[in-house]
Amino acid sequence: MSVRGWLPLVGIVVCVFVFNMSEFMPIGLLTGIASDFGVTESAAGLIISVYAWAVAIISLPIMLLLRRMEYRRMLLLCVSLFAIFQMMSGLSNDYWVLMASRIGVAVAHSIFWSIATPLAVSVVDKGRQRFAVSCVAAGTSIAMIVGLPLGRVIGLAMGWRMTFFLIAAISVAVLLFLVIVFPKVENPGTFTLKRLPEVLRNRSVLGIYIALILIVTGIYTGYSYIEPFLLDFGGMPEGLVTIVLTVYGIAGILGSMLFTRYYGRLRFRFMLFAFAGNALALALLNPSAGMTFAIMAVVAFWGICATCFNVSFQNEMLRASPSDATAILMSMFSGLFNVGIASGSMLGGYVTDTVGVGNIGFAGAILAAASTVFVSLYLIGRIRSSEANSPSV
Repeated sequence: MSVRGWLPLVGIVVCVFVFNMSEFMPIGLLTGIASDFGVTESAAGLIISVYAWAVAIISLPIMLLLRRMEYRRMLLLCVSLFAIFQMMSGLSNDYWVLMASRIGVAVAHSIFWSIATPLAVSVVDKGRQRFAVSCVAAGTSIAMIVGLPLGRVIGLAMGWRMTFFLIAAISVAVLLFLVIVFPKVENPGTFTLKRLPEVLRNRSVLGIYIALILIVTGIYTGYSYIEPFLLDFGGMPEGLVTIVLTVYGIAGILGSMLFTRYYGRLRFRFMLFAFAGNALALALLNPSAGMTFAIMAVVAFWGICATCFNVSFQNEMLRASPSDATAILMSMFSGLFNVGIASGSMLGGYVTDTVGVGNIGFAGAILAAASTVFVSLYLIGRIRSSEANSPSV
């Protein structure tokens, strides 16, 4: 591919970085937001959980509404909305205005994550499609390594509003870049709501969704409370906690590289490794918490497996989707992913309040293990059967 041929993929990956940075950025800004608006930190924290539930609820309806729109226009629309609502967040002079602006960002998020991976695959040569999916995952990992700490540093130095303004400015720059380099991508536009029950009767698609909810809930039962786990249960200083979380993000890049190299040759073994690896890592959080190098090794392994799961399952979703239903089914994938995030956060909070934060890994491991059994005993068989009956897949 020529240099210009790679530019659309670069634009998608930068968008992935910015959207991910925005999604989790408020986590590090809650104290300042709560102080400015005179609300409790738990009330400020609602902007995170409401965001996740908004994405879960909005994703499918918004994509059904836009199902006939050409994909380049849809991408430019969602990045434009994203920039506008980020600016609105920075200008918010009231808690409810900020909440409304975050719901607006969630609308843009719903559109973007429904089309990001399909577009990344569509703008590269056929032999480089797994690499394109891997790049999308790498953008997420880089956001965790660089984006979240950067947002927190800017928020502490210049106020939380400036972090939102920065995201808005970057979004406008990315929008201009996409206007110049991104090609027109036709949307078949033939999918209708009447076909949704038919698609959901596909047992491979339904199985992917069930496994997705189980594994994501398990992962975020642990990850949502990893900071207090390391601080309070592991007894780590704050600086070391930041390093451990950075290791998780760096490991995610390695996971995306492993996907590119091995998924094509070891497809189902790779999937089982990813699922079982998440269960093992979660189970080992508690025993390794008091040993610095041990917990770093466990978290690094966890970061690899979490990314391997994410990219392999996005790829499975693309393979299982009819060509005119890809964006619709990916919108449900994104929505259910956020259901898992919100459910995991709730379960992690319940475990923390009842039996202690030290047990979040065990609780998450049970769900991750259940998803592994489901994938092993049911889903892989259904996928093989479906593909045997559809040789073109």
